[in-house]
Amino acid sequence: MTKPRILVTGGAGYIGTHTAVELIGAGFEVVIVDDLSNSDLSAVEGVRKITGSDVPFVEADCNDPVAMDEVFAGHGFSGVIHFAASKAVGESVEEPLKYYANNVGSFVNILESMVRHGVQNMVFSSSATVYGQPDELPATEDTPRKPATSPYGNTKQVCEDILRDSVAAYPGLNGIALRYFNPIGAHPSALIGELPKGIPNNLVPFITQTAAGIRPQLSIYGDDYNTPDGTALRDYIDVVDLAKAHVVALERMTGSGMKSRYEIFNIGTGRPVSVLELVKTFEKVNGVEVPYTISGRRAGDVEAVWADTTLANSQLGWKAQRTLDQTLRSAWDWEKRLRNL
Repeated sequence: MTKPRILVTGGAGYIGTHTAVELIGAGFEVVIVDDLSNSDLSAVEGVRKITGSDVPFVEADCNDPVAMDEVFAGHGFSGVIHFAASKAVGESVEEPLKYYANNVGSFVNILESMVRHGVQNMVFSSSATVYGQPDELPATEDTPRKPATSPYGNTKQVCEDILRDSVAAYPGLNGIALRYFNPIGAHPSALIGELPKGIPNNLVPFITQTAAGIRPQLSIYGDDYNTPDGTALRDYIDVVDLAKAHVVALERMTGSGMKSRYEIFNIGTGRPVSVLELVKTFEKVNGVEVPYTISGRRAGDVEAVWADTTLANSQLGWKAQRTLDQTLRSAWDWEKRLRNL
């Protein structure tokens, strides 16, 4: 019996590489497409080393319909996991047209290719940013979406709507949107991990680079929030746990588990952790110091958001497994290997 073949767009990126590893481990074949605009070919080599599989890689822009038609024509995919997107919130405020063209345009192009080639199953990489600052916490899948605080966040809302409408219009199409909370950590092998270009936009790479001496100090934005220690609360999910959620989502689609042809699931731990607690835990588990300073609040940041994961636990049969200690240890192991420390 041939293995189901999955197209992973943006598959050389942080979450894409970890998901490719978990898909291969679960018996899927994987084809990675990435334009390498915010990733590196070394990450694909990491996937190949971990899995012992010569994973096919195509360098192409998901906005290019001719290139995507060639990819779809040659492979007979069972499904697509769409990661390809620009993801820096601050940059999206400064360059909204880039974000709408890249994030929304590429998503429409991939869906059009799926419809043309009869590919039925789409897992979309969405985000908890669609909730903004929820009126009630934890956030469930029925929590109302707030107006986005950035063009990046708005592209996630728009793409969710496009997927919902496309599923309604095209009888063969199924869609699952996974709303990620805050992915952190690295693969236990330390062969793949988060690889930001330039100054990191995300907290944990900034922590690891500060611990490694690459950055002089970490800025914590705001210590006057209405939270136990004054710093913002987030739901930090291990990237390997997050990757596994994509596998069970695809298995749900390729089996007969879907309750409707378009579904949404929160992917988080359900446990709020403050920025300061994260820094202190990193220092404790790794035995290193992270110099930090308190800065003013950052525009667009919400005070607190974390997931109610009941639906993912009960319907997907998925639950976060890795502890915060394990995750932060893996992030430091990855940084040390990267810098030969």
